Amino acid sequence: MSKLRLGVIGTGGIFKHVHLPALLKHADIEIVALCDIIPAKAQIIADEHGIQQVYENYRDVLARDDIDAVDICTPNLYHSEIAIAALNAGKHVFCEKPDAVNQHEALKMKQAAESSGKVLMVMRNNRFRAVSQFLKRVSEQGHLGDIYAGRCGWIRRRGIPGKGGWFTTKELSGGGPLIDLGVHMIDLTVWLMGNPKPVSVSGSTYCKFAASTISDSEHSKFGETQSEGVFDVEDLANGYIRFDNGASLQLEFSWASNIGEESNFVELRGTKGGFKLVNDDIKLYTELEGVLCDIHPQIEASQDAHGANLYHFVDVIKHDAEPLFTPEQGLDMIKILDAIYESARTGKEVYLT
Repeated sequence: MSKLRLGVIGTGGIFKHVHLPALLKHADIEIVALCDIIPAKAQIIADEHGIQQVYENYRDVLARDDIDAVDICTPNLYHSEIAIAALNAGKHVFCEKPDAVNQHEALKMKQAAESSGKVLMVMRNNRFRAVSQFLKRVSEQGHLGDIYAGRCGWIRRRGIPGKGGWFTTKELSGGGPLIDLGVHMIDLTVWLMGNPKPVSVSGSTYCKFAASTISDSEHSKFGETQSEGVFDVEDLANGYIRFDNGASLQLEFSWASNIGEESNFVELRGTKGGFKLVNDDIKLYTELEGVLCDIHPQIEASQDAHGANLYHFVDVIKHDAEPLFTPEQGLDMIKILDAIYESARTGKEVYLT
């Protein structure tokens, strides 16, 4: 098979700073077209890297028979619309997270992938971190035993991205830190638990820092700030998930709250062992010969996890690699997020079907 000919739809910050450097390094990928609703932005990138064609309408990309796959890096609202159209046009699809802004759209994406026979993969870069790969092996080899409870989150002191822009506009984003950061750490945790099915969810959301202009997080640089823009999403969400195997998971995600410092974390408790992962630092807790033991593994610095995820997408298409992500897992993720928002609205636990 020749190089995978790729069309990119959406050329904002996540593409320029994360996707593009990885794609340019891969010998089996050729970026042949860029698309953006502001074509001048895409043209600058195209000129710099010798990319042949720039479009304003994504359907012009999908109409090309010589494009094998698309990489979708638009605001969240458009992920499902473009992914479904691309799959129906016979293209493989890689999409930035979140999969969609609601479960109905995520289900349509899954159905389009199944009917087209094409690969649909959504960014799950945290699965490809070196520490995550290590913990997955520890879990699969049975060192944790029966995993029955956990906690996960990503909390910031002041790190609201693109305030007033699409990140903080519910119509375009689907929500705040829950849908922005929650996809990352909930997915990683559930994956490490062995992908049990969620059966019920409860949660709360808060918006307390919409007027704040302070930032201490580099992540606040994502998106374009608009001083007169909209802020109608939460800045903190917490919740609780029950799974079909009896396990449970607590969670917390914030763009802004009065804490010591930003961190992302996963903690799991098993009958043989447990662990705490904070950023890239792991501590394992177990017992040996009747003695409680703390183990502090030294894992090499993470590879480019975003790039590794993109390269895995290529391997699935070109070399029939077993996909580490399935659209069914994506649908479960969006069901969880939908249910937390619904529980926060109603004050009641939500049961999933």
